[in-house]
Amino acid sequence: MAAVDATPGVRPNALVWLALSAVVIVLDQVSKAWVLASLPEYTAVPVIEGFWNWYRTYNTGAAFSFLSDAGGWQKYFFVVLAAGISGLLGYWLWRTPRGDWKTALPYALVIGGAIGNVVDRLIHGHVVDFIQWHWQDWYWPAFNIADAAIVGGAIGIALFGLLSGRKA
Repeated sequence: MAAVDATPGVRPNALVWLALSAVVIVLDQVSKAWVLASLPEYTAVPVIEGFWNWYRTYNTGAAFSFLSDAGGWQKYFFVVLAAGISGLLGYWLWRTPRGDWKTALPYALVIGGAIGNVVDRLIHGHVVDFIQWHWQDWYWPAFNIADAAIVGGAIGIALFGLLSGRKA
């Protein structure tokens, strides 16, 4: 006997993907708690010599320290911006079919990353960064798991958006 949908005409949406957002938030916050308890400030701890360090630092701004020296108001600006973006993406998840992983996965990553950094801003007044990649004397700005989720999600949105326009 086939299962009967309790609400005919209503398709399952992609809000279940918010579970991935929750995983990103938990991994981000657990990793930052480890960093705050274990790593010295502003001291490189090599993971892979010549390429990857743990490096505990703080960012009061956004990507690449944008607005980091703005005087404090930027904390609230970034909290409101992240909440707005997360709300919009959550709404879009609600309108997305559950099986559309190419849309839902990137949205969930951005939501999780944005909220992970909001938690930092509300608790610490800044974001804790600790992953530092470099090649010789060229250093990429330090980042964290939330940042990686946001970038991965943004790339997914752009990439899958471009690819979805092509016909098989």
